[in-house]
Amino acid sequence: MVKTASQSHVDSVDNFITAIVIDDDKDTVSVLSDFLMIKGIKVIGRGYDGLEAVEIYKRLKPDAVFLDVMMETYDGLYALEKIREIHNDALVIMVTADLTSDTHDRLLRLNASAIIYKPYDINEIMHILNKLYTLKVAS
Repeated sequence: MVKTASQSHVDSVDNFITAIVIDDDKDTVSVLSDFLMIKGIKVIGRGYDGLEAVEIYKRLKPDAVFLDVMMETYDGLYALEKIREIHNDALVIMVTADLTSDTHDRLLRLNASAIIYKPYDINEIMHILNKLYTLKVAS
């Protein structure tokens, strides 16, 4: 069955996909959270470094994690690795401006669910989220 964009949006609202957003830039967290909520995703947590990401993930157990790669104290690679230890099948979407092949390869080795490059398009994010969430629920 092929879903239209409006059906995907309705499904997201009906299923109440929950997410946390982690980035060391508070404005980025705010803007991405607002976009996700407009699209029907329930943002249940926000954080500003990788250590906080792991703590919030453990406490809230969201359906999806939006995680910046480059953060000063504990980066997204740290958080991705720790979240994978907690739940290997967690839906972790990495968001980065780092286009280097080294970072890309490390994200693949750590089994990132998806990699989205900044500046991002919210419709691209929703397409990826809906696709990954549908696959996760089906498995």
